[in-house]
Amino acid sequence: MAAGGPLIRRMGITTLYGKPRTSQRHPTHRIYPYLLRQLTITRANHVWAADITYSPMQRGVVYLCAILDRASRRVLAWRLSRTLTTDFCVEAV
Repeated sequence: MAAGGPLIRRMGITTLYGKPRTSQRHPTHRIYPYLLRQLTITRANHVWAADITYSPMQRGVVYLCAILDRASRRVLAWRLSRTLTTDFCVEAV
C-alpha cells in the first residue's frame, strides 16, 4: 500500500525502498512477558530502554541504536552503523 492520500494510492505511486513487516507477529515466535508492567518508574537511571531503527540512504541503509532513560526521556547514548551487528549496540550501552 502506498503512503499518502487516496489520490496517491489511486495512481499506484509507491516508495522504492523495501517495506518491513515489523508490526506483524510471526505465529511460531514466542511472546515474552512485559516485566515492567507493575513497576512505577520514579527516578532517572531507574529504567533504560534501547531502540534500533534504520534509515534508507542513497547507497544502502544506516542503522541507529539509541539508549534512552525512561524517566527523563533523554537519549543517554547513540551509535550509527552500516551493518546490523551487535558491536555498535554494545558500544552504545
